[in-house]
Amino acid sequence: MQTVTLKPKKEMKISVEVENITPDRFAGKSEKEIQAIEAWMGNQKTTLGDLFSVKVEGSGTAADTKIVMEGDLSRVKRIGEGMTAGLIIIKGNVDMHLGAKMNGGKITVSGNADSWAGREMKGGEIIIEGDAGYYLGGGARGETCGMRGGKITVMGSALDYVGDHMCGGEIVVKGNAGILPGLSNNGGKIVIEGNTSRPGSEMVKGTIIVNGTVEEMMPVFKLEGSEAVDGVTYRKYTGDVIVSGKGLLYVK
Repeated sequence: MQTVTLKPKKEMKISVEVENITPDRFAGKSEKEIQAIEAWMGNQKTTLGDLFSVKVEGSGTAADTKIVMEGDLSRVKRIGEGMTAGLIIIKGNVDMHLGAKMNGGKITVSGNADSWAGREMKGGEIIIEGDAGYYLGGGARGETCGMRGGKITVMGSALDYVGDHMCGGEIVVKGNAGILPGLSNNGGKIVIEGNTSRPGSEMVKGTIIVNGTVEEMMPVFKLEGSEAVDGVTYRKYTGDVIVSGKGLLYVK
């Protein structure tokens, strides 16, 4: 088992991009080797050692590597990008693109995560104990698919466009979600325990379940009656009928 602990050396006032902070990149490496790994602060190339203190205990494969990040990470982007195995524990808030394109492993955040967490995610699990920003599990501009697999759980609330262009996987938001969750979806499942507005516009496939209130329904869904899901009775809708969609929308 390998444990790598990273703590910021200084306040980060501009964006830092650290897509190389993954168990895959850290597995089996010494402190000096990890310190030498490339990172970016704004448009300036730097190293992880310039930005973070690095402590390594033990050694192991990616699946046996745990990364612990502590401190103010609110300007640190792309943590865990493309990771395939292992564990990342973030003690605090984190910036955009957390776990983008990840294929496996697990990321936990004790605070909030900014926009595009789980962008184009294919596998693995992300747990955000606070709130999430815009485009949770969505895709980058111009992408036809956002999240493709895996699971994201947000214990708080999320802003607009949860699961934008989602093609697979599962997103659970325990609080409220902003407008247009499931926009242009082509698969996957979104569960919103709280309130939301205008879910499922341009939806072709997939499932959206809302346990709170839908403040505004898009006039593009057909009411199919009632149906029980996991012992709970919902109003069942299909749509978006404008795009001949076969998506399912369940509203409690």
